Amino acid sequence: MDTRFTDILQLIKQSRTNAIKAVNAELINLYWNIGEYISKKIELSEWGDSVVVELANFIQKHEPEIKGFSDKNIWRMKQFYETYKDFPKLSTLLREISWSHNLAIFSRCKTAEEREFYVKQSKQESYSFRELERQISTALFERTMIGNSKLSTVLRESNQDVTNTFKDRYIFEFLNLPDLHNESELQRGLVRQMKNFILELGKDFLFIGEEYKLQVGNSDFYIDLLFYHRGLQCLVAFELKADKFKPEHLGQLNFYLEALDRDVKKTNENPSLGVLLCKDKDSEVVEYALSRSLSPTMVSEYTTQLPDKKLLQQKLHELFDNQTDEK
Repeated sequence: MDTRFTDILQLIKQSRTNAIKAVNAELINLYWNIGEYISKKIELSEWGDSVVVELANFIQKHEPEIKGFSDKNIWRMKQFYETYKDFPKLSTLLREISWSHNLAIFSRCKTAEEREFYVKQSKQESYSFRELERQISTALFERTMIGNSKLSTVLRESNQDVTNTFKDRYIFEFLNLPDLHNESELQRGLVRQMKNFILELGKDFLFIGEEYKLQVGNSDFYIDLLFYHRGLQCLVAFELKADKFKPEHLGQLNFYLEALDRDVKKTNENPSLGVLLCKDKDSEVVEYALSRSLSPTMVSEYTTQLPDKKLLQQKLHELFDNQTDEK
């Protein structure tokens, strides 16, 4: 490796990191200010709770290219402000971790001490979002407090890529940039080509979105492909897994359908349905996920108007082979 220009390369990387940090801080500051504004308006009885939905609709109507301001995320901003307004010493640190990190901490931690612990850890150790989730799930705070132990420096030494902390969808939405994908190239290719195949099946399928975001509580989930079926008058979610079928895949899809029916489906539409497609090196599995509230007649109608399982298996096999051949 030519070492003459490594200093210049390091300057470029440092500037990029500084730029991302600055954008993130501005985003968190904006969310804080919006949360404060709404909280005080409601506290003074100048606005009612319904104003959040009205605000989200207003933003969508007048500035549709602005993302990240659904009614659920605006409520999170209010909760964010109200959670930390009495803890000014954390103000700077909150702006040095991503919004997704903040969401995980203030929604999952039960005490002020626990929230402060994970905010500081996220900053000091440059936790990725997944690592933060893992540490909270394994009760790092409780284990540290009970054992009164010092935290290992191994992670700090091995996790110096600070930009990983800020690979956050909310930054991309804030800057109106293309969505950030974390899936493997193989799965992304499958999703893209399966979308085109579904649209080719007939005019009944109307495409709604790829990586369609669902906000449940303070967590975000993403459906690979979401369509609307004109004949069935319902939403159809497609989930693709480039691995062997597992029962939890179907459980995840059913969870998505419940969220769609609660938050996205219109009152005149039928219950949403899902199609799970799994492909590993040996087999292709296609399963339908249907609402338990459907009558036998509706189940029959759904299954007859959906693409045949064997056809989907065949297409999945073709797409998988094409993708692996390209690699």
